[in-house]
Amino acid sequence: MSRISLAHGNGGRFMRELIAEVFQQCLANPYLDIATDAAHLGALPGELMMTVDGFTVKPLEFPGGNIGSLAIHGTINDLAVSGALPKFLSLSVIIEEGLETAVLQRIIATAGEAAAHAGVQITCGDTKVVPRGEGSGLYLTTTGIGVRAPDIDLHLKHIQPGDHILVSGPVGDHGTAVLLAREQFGLSGELQSDAGSVLPLCQSLLDLPGLRFMRDPTRGGLATVMHEICRGTGMGVILQQQHLPVRDTVTAVCEMLGYDPLYLACEGRVVAVMAPDDATEALQRWRRMPEGADASIVGEVSVSDPGRVILETELGGQRLLEELEDSPLPRIC
Repeated sequence: MSRISLAHGNGGRFMRELIAEVFQQCLANPYLDIATDAAHLGALPGELMMTVDGFTVKPLEFPGGNIGSLAIHGTINDLAVSGALPKFLSLSVIIEEGLETAVLQRIIATAGEAAAHAGVQITCGDTKVVPRGEGSGLYLTTTGIGVRAPDIDLHLKHIQPGDHILVSGPVGDHGTAVLLAREQFGLSGELQSDAGSVLPLCQSLLDLPGLRFMRDPTRGGLATVMHEICRGTGMGVILQQQHLPVRDTVTAVCEMLGYDPLYLACEGRVVAVMAPDDATEALQRWRRMPEGADASIVGEVSVSDPGRVILETELGGQRLLEELEDSPLPRIC
């Protein structure tokens, strides 16, 4: 079996062999039972949290990850920024006829490794095959279940004027890495996607009373999270350009092609809104971790320009960051 055929999605022997030889082997864990239609998860203490996401990234494999690890990390991250500890995932796979089995096996293997590294079990899933030319290789859909302590309540409604905004690392890496991997415009480079789990970063802040809100800046990037804060609070946001962590490579590519790194997706970063009294402690905790070594306090919540995101430039001017309308780079996650 070198390539996927339509028969691998018809429910018969080929599909059974595909599930056993690829999915069961790559995702093996005590909760995964391919002979049942539902997984028994047992009793979970605390508040249950649930999320769902779909992934259509192109190309399927890129520097720093692939669609499999991206899907697992993305689902874990959605739970983590909500203050939950991820426990279980489902994985639904739509495969295009003709996809190389070796590619599928690499992708599912990295998905299994990403889940195991985070201590999360992939408990169930589904497999479908669509005709050649109708599926762009592979689409993944995930559902995640986690547990949150009853005393944790992270929400936009808790944000106050003067709260500080932290970012756990350089922004725009994932979007730029995927762009370079497409080898368009004659560009190439060594930049790696930041795709990864933000669970350790999030867990490190949960005991700080000044933690108001967290979000992972995926589609639409950092600027879109800032607009979410404005809409949810009725206040404004002021960012300081000099404190924004952006790699030189990302800046150079964006300047050449007309992109703005503040609108490009990150897949392994966290935005946290903190009360001023706890912001420095949060920053120090992140900087002591490998995932947050380049963390920075990048701005604050303000009542001076309600509903607006203002970037204070290094030259002392101000730039209005408009809300994103068009997708600057489709199919990045």
